[in-house]
Amino acid sequence: MVSIATAVKTSEEIAREVVAPSADLVDQNAQWPRQAIQSLQSTGLTGLVIPQELGGMGHGLLALTRVCEVLGGECASTAICFGMHSVGASVIAANATDEQCEQFVQPIVAGKHITTLSLSEAGTGSHFYLPQTSLEADDNGFALNGQKTFVTNGSNADSYVVSTVAADPDAPMGQFSCVVVPGGANGVSWGANWDGMGMRGNSSRTMDLSNVRLPPSSLLGNKGDQIWYIFNVVCPYFLVAMSGTYLGIMNSALEDAKQHLSKRHHTHVGLTLAQVSVLQHRLGQQWGVVERTRRLVYHAAKRFDDGDPDALIALMSAKAEVADSVVSVVNEAMTMVGGIGYRDGSRLHRFMRDARASHLMSPTTDMLRIWIGRALLGQPLLAD
Repeated sequence: MVSIATAVKTSEEIAREVVAPSADLVDQNAQWPRQAIQSLQSTGLTGLVIPQELGGMGHGLLALTRVCEVLGGECASTAICFGMHSVGASVIAANATDEQCEQFVQPIVAGKHITTLSLSEAGTGSHFYLPQTSLEADDNGFALNGQKTFVTNGSNADSYVVSTVAADPDAPMGQFSCVVVPGGANGVSWGANWDGMGMRGNSSRTMDLSNVRLPPSSLLGNKGDQIWYIFNVVCPYFLVAMSGTYLGIMNSALEDAKQHLSKRHHTHVGLTLAQVSVLQHRLGQQWGVVERTRRLVYHAAKRFDDGDPDALIALMSAKAEVADSVVSVVNEAMTMVGGIGYRDGSRLHRFMRDARASHLMSPTTDMLRIWIGRALLGQPLLAD
């Protein structure tokens, strides 16, 4: 088994040699980070969370957190594209049939297949777990109809994990299911290219599904299993992919501020900014924010990997805390750096725009804190 340390080292090499040199172009041109994704594929990292018995590296949330942190420190778009692939791959692999292993899992492990999630819809907003996309069964399989929004890796992935609701009017209420849709399936079309304030390279596009015909083998698990997937696979893996990405942004922002303070001089007094006490205080304070947030994220990920039944509460809290922290840390770093960091085109400018998405990507920060409170009080998470 490839160790976490080896996986992290490999990701560091890719981040340094491939991700960093193209990060500005990915951002400026809203360009999907194809070269970086291909490099991750070539090293086997796109099989990071696939179980060993299926040919993958067999890692869990801690490894995913750390790889996303490394990638996010150079390019948040690359990190979230890799992270969403990993979430989709974990969903497919969770209960994969032999046919699904051959069609999807083995190509993922071989570095020849990228997947992703397709859950969000305009009509349900942040309630991503309540799909309206319909799945109608007949003797030949399924017909899929609906529209998905904010599909990371949209139009660039080889498959999409799509959440659906049964179209049969006699089906039980809340009969949600997950299916895998090949990227080239007839009836799949894409909306306009993503043009966001930040995360500009993640190709977060609208996916239209018009009478998409799927074989019975496209169903993941059993009919109605979507809620199981949401809380046992989707949420845990997605929360740490996001948390790791934003940890990377925080760490790089702090490092940029540190480097600036070490090199910048006040010529009128002959001192570097590193010798100014108020800046020393600010830097020390933000180091503590980054470090305690990192420890919370790592701890939550390890609890899940160790099988702790209460780990989901920690994972939800980790993502909520990192969302607050990343915006604060990047903002403070920009304050310490001053006008150089504030200018258009600076790394901190990009980090600030990328960081702002942390509160918006579902589960939103408010939703997570409501769920945490409900879980602590023994109330159902999806009460509304």
